[in-house]
Amino acid sequence: MHNPASNATPVGRHLLADFYGVAPEPLRDESLLTSLLLRVLGDSGFHILSHRSAKFPGEESGATVMVLLSESHATIHTYPEFGYAAIDIFSCGDSSPEQALAGLQAALEPQECQISTHARGRLPVPDTRGTRNF
Repeated sequence: MHNPASNATPVGRHLLADFYGVAPEPLRDESLLTSLLLRVLGDSGFHILSHRSAKFPGEESGATVMVLLSESHATIHTYPEFGYAAIDIFSCGDSSPEQALAGLQAALEPQECQISTHARGRLPVPDTRGTRNF
């Protein structure tokens, strides 16, 4: 049986990345993480609407940065004690989550990356039944 959803265009792409083996210092630096995420998103064609960040209590703790985009959102959440960063970039536009991720990867220099990209949602497929092609 044919699945009509298989012909559908996704609404967007959701990129998830796990960075391992990152030096702890940049993962503790809320200001650096914020400016880095804003820069790579802007360089990748995203339109930034607003952003928020938080540094968790304690000198050795990590930070979270969230960016609201006209295309959707991007986040980074860090665990310096494990050398780990969790990254999430969702785009429903033509902007490139992969390009933004490459910028983060170049700056944070993880020893290992696990990356997955997921098609999200689907746009309706036009019904062409009864349409004639001459």
